[in-house]
Formats: sequence, C-alpha cells, structure tokens
Amino acid sequence: MNEMARTPKRPPQPAASATPAAAVVTEHVFAGLAASRGIVIGPVYLYRHDHISIDSEHIAAEDIELELSRFKAACERSEKELTKIASVTEQKIGTTYSAIFDAQIMMLHDRTLIDLITYRIRTELKGAGAVVDEEISKYQKLLLQSGEALFRERATDIADLKDRIIRNLRSEQLISHIDENCIVVANMLTPADVILFSRQSIKGCATDTGGVTSHAALICSSLNLPMVVGLHHISEQVKNGDQIIIDGYDGKVIINPQPETIEFYTRKQKRRAMSMSELGRLTSAETRTKCKHRIFLYSNIDFKEELASIEKFGSEGVGLFRSESLFISRGKPPSEQEQFDYYSELVRAIPARPLVVRLFDVGGDKMLFASYKEENPNLGWRGVRILIDVPEILESQLRAVFRAAALGGRLQIMLPMISSMEEVRAVKKVIAKVKTDLRKEKIAFGDAVPLGVMIEVPAAVEIIDDLTKELDFVSIGTNDLIQYTLAVDRNNGIVQSLYKKFHPAIVRMVSRVIKAAKRNSCRVSMCGEMASDPNALVLLLGLGLAEFSVVSSAIPEMKKMIAGIRLSDARKVAAKCLTLGTALEIEHTLKHARPQA
Repeated sequence: MNEMARTPKRPPQPAASATPAAAVVTEHVFAGLAASRGIVIGPVYLYRHDHISIDSEHIAAEDIELELSRFKAACERSEKELTKIASVTEQKIGTTYSAIFDAQIMMLHDRTLIDLITYRIRTELKGAGAVVDEEISKYQKLLLQSGEALFRERATDIADLKDRIIRNLRSEQLISHIDENCIVVANMLTPADVILFSRQSIKGCATDTGGVTSHAALICSSLNLPMVVGLHHISEQVKNGDQIIIDGYDGKVIINPQPETIEFYTRKQKRRAMSMSELGRLTSAETRTKCKHRIFLYSNIDFKEELASIEKFGSEGVGLFRSESLFISRGKPPSEQEQFDYYSELVRAIPARPLVVRLFDVGGDKMLFASYKEENPNLGWRGVRILIDVPEILESQLRAVFRAAALGGRLQIMLPMISSMEEVRAVKKVIAKVKTDLRKEKIAFGDAVPLGVMIEVPAAVEIIDDLTKELDFVSIGTNDLIQYTLAVDRNNGIVQSLYKKFHPAIVRMVSRVIKAAKRNSCRVSMCGEMASDPNALVLLLGLGLAEFSVVSSAIPEMKKMIAGIRLSDARKVAAKCLTLGTALEIEHTLKHARPQA
C-alpha cells in the first residue's frame, strides 16, 4: 500500500476520543501522480471492471459460419457503442478528443486483424472470444512491456476494445450509470468510462494504475475533473460511500479524512480557485521575468488530442511532439501518407506557432520490431541509430514532414539520441536526397525547415560546440541525460534514490550546453522533466535558459513564478550552484531561492 505521512501543514490532530476502538475510522493518505488538477471532496463510488473469463471451447465445423456471424455482429455493436461515445465526447469537449474513439473504430476495420481472427476461427475451430482475446492481447502485451510510459498507457485503450468485443459476443450490458456527484475509484479507467460517467456529474477520479498522459487523464483534464493515478491498491482499501479527498495538485488521495483535514482542504480548495482565476489571466500574457526579460514556454505533446491544452494554458507552441506515438495505433511504422495527414492537422491547428517534430525515437524498449530483443535496450539499437540503419523509415518520415511544412506554419525537425557528428551528417544527407526526390516528383514541400537535436547523451555534451555550430537549435532532454550520466535506470525502483536531477554533474552539463549554444548563435531549450520543476526555475534562468518545453498544465504557474524572478538574482544563485559539490547542497540552495507560485 503506497501510504505516506500526512502533510505537516495541517493542524495537529485532536486528542483521541473515548470512542470504542472498533468504531474508530482511520484516516489514510495515499501518494500517486497528479493527472488532472483540482481538489474535490465527496463519497466514493467503487467501480470494478468485471473479469471476463474466456470460453476456450472448440466449435463444431458446422458452426463456423454461425461463429463468424457472431463475431461480425459483436464488432458492429462495438462500433455503434464507440460511435455514440465519440459523439458524446465531441459535444462535451470537441472533435480533438472524440478522435480517441475513432482510432478504436479504425482497429475494428483493420483487415489484417479481422482476417487473422476469421482465419483462426475457420482453421482452428476455436470460439471467437478466445481468438479475439489471444490476438488483441498480443498487441496489448507489446505495449505493456515497453519501458516507455507513453506506450504502456495506451494498453488501456486496447484492453477496452478487446473487452468490448468479447462482452458483445455474449450480449452483456455495459455499466454506464453510477451514483451522481461521487468520486470514482477504480483499478483503471478507460477513456470511454470517463465520458460515460461524466454524464452523472462525477466529481473526480482515482485509480490504482495509469499515467499522466493516458487518454483517460487527458479527458479528465479537459472536463475539469481532478484525477490522481498510480495509487497502486487504493481500490482495495475503499468501499462505496467512504468519504474521500482528491488533491490533483500534489497527487494525494485521503480516505476517511478527519474533520480538521476536510477543513484544511476546503480552505486549500478556495485558495486554489482564487489562484487559478489569477493564473487564468496569465494565459494570454507574454512570459516575462520581473526585470521584463522575455521567456518562451512551449508544450510537450504525444497526441493531437493535446493540442486543445495549448490555447487553454497559454502555451506558445509545441516544443516537443513525440512522433513515435504514431506507432501506437498501428503497431508498425505508419505510411508516409498517414504521417503527412497527421502532421498537416498539427500544422493547421497552430499555424503561427512553433511545432518541433522529434523524429521517431523508437527501438529496444519502445516496440519497433516485436521479435527483436536486447538485454539492455536503453544502450542498444534505438533513436537515430535505427533511423540511419532503416532508411525507408527515415525517408518516409522526412518526406511527410517536409510536405506538411509546405502548408505554412513553423514546423521544425529534431533528431533523437544523437551521440556523434557522423549521425547528424548522415541524416543531413538523407534530407538532401529527400528534397531532391520531392523536386523531381514535383511535390510541394517546405525547404527551410530548421534542424535540431536532443542533448540526452553525455557524448553530445562533450561535442556540444561542434553540434551548435552546425545546427539551428538543440533541446536538453534531462530525463535521459541524467540516466546516462549517473548510470541510473530511472524506471528501476532499487536505484531510484540515485537519480538526482540536481547532481553537480548534471547542473554543470546543462550550463555548458547553454553557454555553447549562445556562443554559436544556436537556439537552446529544455524539454525534460527538470524544465517544469519549480525548484529548478531560478537555476535554469540564471544559467541563461530562455526556452522551456513542458506539460501544458504546468505553464500558468510557471508564468507566475517567472514573473517573480529577477535575472540578476537568478544568476547569483546559478553561479553558487555551479560551485557546490553535492546534489543535496544544490537542492537546499534552490529551495530557499524558489519564488512562490
């Protein structure tokens, strides 16, 4: 059970009463991940996804056509359900999010999948439920095995489709009506669950599993429903009617809160409402320091569904579009046309703002070739290495990007996992070839597309002068840079305490990259988690960073904090941090220098 001590800001608990021990209701605080901001207090509705047992019995040869007919009818019914949910979604939060369900509908029309299931029913005489379960579970398993949270989170969407088909094979009813004005607690929630439950005016959601970029989390954010995910076994610790508090700012869930806790969070709820009203006014304002120095805040996105958050939170564009998300709905490299259509939508949605497309950062733990296994995928065949070794993938993506750039906008290309100048120049050769081919084919394309790279490998820091002389921009990816520099797997709980973003080596590397970029008139930004850490803001501004790319919802508070920082003060703090010898000393210094949001 992921339980933590109560916040010290709360008033002390009253003395224990004479109530018999059996009647005492104990308050418990659980720590998870804040997926959608807000604070709500209310009763629990415990939602359990019924386990679907699969009938693996074989069918008689004379029943093949009947079984295929059942399978077809189940797919048609599933499509009707998803179409209805997509329609409700469009009415509530727009077409951007309804596209989530369009992607599931597309799978129902995937001829490769449908033909394979049909073939197996015919040749193996297996029931449709068993075959559907086995085939879709293969794809689901690939996603779950990925070391990348983005891919694991999409496994929920796949599981929803699989369960939907199997349920409809049995003509079972979907649970869509729950108690009104409750807080839903579940092991996991699908995007469809959230949309359907929102019709009952639910107040918020808390789940054992899930991530902050899951489709369910994105929908909760758009619906202004506070959500905390990654709570492990909280669904086993509550029952219907329990009082619960969700703190979607700090990622906490409190079961059976005591009166003083409720009072504390009621006050916090009111303060936050006032603060958010103030932050709302900042969304349309330019980001400037206290001394009026211009700072640029961009968004990290994985899917086009997140574009709505750019306007909502006052982002100035997309500083990182993780294009590998296009693999998720297909399980294979998308075609040039599929990519062109997708990039075109992005360009048209933000025509006057930057759009940085990071080329496919796939391979190893990111599920490119399911049959290819590596003992250590993070140090293996991934990122730009695959793009160079499999030129058809690289050329297809570059053609799509350059074609989309012809539509206008401010599209830019970023290369992942760069560790040498040879890699940059190899990609530049392919870019020249792609442009030549497009000219010969008389296909319109954008010729002046800026080229940049991710700085996420120590080798890239060592050659930063060479890189910044040859490129238009660089972006510091601190997540991997910390991992590779400190030799700490950030997904390994055993060594998690050694993963320190304020390690002196990391701080000095970041400083070195920023200085080299400025020296060589190359733009520099940061797109790792460190960029949105409130404790890091003074340090990064003091080191000279002026471009940040973060999760959109973090932007309003960052704007407010930046407005309270004077660069002359930030430079003094940064200079001191560069002399300190431990992460603890640096973190202590930054906490004391941190402005209040």
